[in-house]
Amino acid sequence: MPELTPDALRAAVSRIAPSRLPALTQHLFEATTYAQRTRSLAPLRAFVHSWAVFTAIERHPQRAEHLREPERIVDAGEQAPAARRAPSGQAA
Repeated sequence: MPELTPDALRAAVSRIAPSRLPALTQHLFEATTYAQRTRSLAPLRAFVHSWAVFTAIERHPQRAEHLREPERIVDAGEQAPAARRAPSGQAA
């Protein structure tokens, strides 16, 4: 697990998912702007938490893929595979 700083998180993301660096940079910019506007550290804490979770998941590619499958189902608005197999009128 990297240190919970923007620089350490950026380095970790550049190693495990370089294609996500623009999203990290954009999120950091937005969090910093919002933190300044609201005079609160909460947006920066949320940024750090979000990207720490991302790196914790993505550094294990098989686990990350396993977690992405339910996300794809939800994003597509599909029923879970078990629900599709259930006889009509019965809950899965």
